[in-house]
Amino acid sequence: MSISINLHHQFPELTLDVDFDAPAGVTALFGASGSGKTTVVNAVAGLLQPDRGRISVAGTALLDTSAGLRLPPHKRRIGYVFQEGRLFPHLSVQQNLRYGRWFAGLRGPSQAEDHLVEMLGLGALLNRRPGDLSGGEKQRVAIGRALLSEPRLLLMDEPLAALDGPRKAEILPYLERLRDETQVPILYVSHAISEIARLATTVAVMERGQLRKAGPTGDILADPSLAHAIGLRDTGALLTGRVVAHHMDGLSELAAGGGKLFLPKVPNALGEQLRVRISAKDVMLSRDRPVGISALNILDCEVSEIRPGRGPGAFVRLKAGADHILARVTKRSVNALGLAPGLSCYAVIKSVSVARADVGADVGTEASSDHA
Repeated sequence: MSISINLHHQFPELTLDVDFDAPAGVTALFGASGSGKTTVVNAVAGLLQPDRGRISVAGTALLDTSAGLRLPPHKRRIGYVFQEGRLFPHLSVQQNLRYGRWFAGLRGPSQAEDHLVEMLGLGALLNRRPGDLSGGEKQRVAIGRALLSEPRLLLMDEPLAALDGPRKAEILPYLERLRDETQVPILYVSHAISEIARLATTVAVMERGQLRKAGPTGDILADPSLAHAIGLRDTGALLTGRVVAHHMDGLSELAAGGGKLFLPKVPNALGEQLRVRISAKDVMLSRDRPVGISALNILDCEVSEIRPGRGPGAFVRLKAGADHILARVTKRSVNALGLAPGLSCYAVIKSVSVARADVGADVGTEASSDHA
């Protein structure tokens, strides 16, 4: 179910100009605070009436100013999950879940309720009140309530922003299941690159109200031209790999593009496909295969692009199998190594530099029975 968004709106100090199409899955709006992410989501929800534009979901128009179509919010069939769960404190979890159906005008039990309760891990919480729930549990209830209203689109505006690190780690696997097991497209707002890397199938990067670029997550995160929009400290790329071994010394081994990838032990089953975010600052380059070093991850690559920065640094984009790696090095290193597009080299990555939050299930993958 594709999403098409074309919006133009003039604010006193900001011009919003966005135009992109996205396929099914999780489409992430990424950018710094004030870039216009929430404004786009509010326009999709019908809470903001733009000067002009068109919004459609799976071919159904929600807004078309040229045709005079502006559906009110309650007729758009959109579920909205905010930073805080916004649950009714006097209702039980089960009553909160079912309120979404009632508000949408749906009567009778939902056949999807049992599956959603299982998928979101809510079975043991149904008789509890919101005051007895953790922040992550409240957000899971809010997501379930939105989905039980049978929306054509789910909007999630910084749903993890109010949670601490452990609560974020708790809820991310549920969001991965939501992405893979439901047919509802998701428009996801965040300025946390680790969330985007784990969850998104498509990323739209925004800067000061303008759309910089939109496309598949792996392509966008590895695009050196977007480094300043994403943030130099957060710039990196995605590798995909299949879990092939869990070793006794606490490392997990993945078969990835360019070679073996060793990570601190992951809980995923053998055969499962993972996506791993590799920070550009944690990648070293070598013309020859290194020997006698402590780093375990040495991947065969080919230089595809070199983009010098305004200072002493440069980004080197590398092809590793079907994936890309981004390395942030100095211009002096580029010259000393004689790097140029088409040149073969090796990317060196320390295993301990990969944080657990940067490892997640790849889109729609399950463990292979051959390796279980």
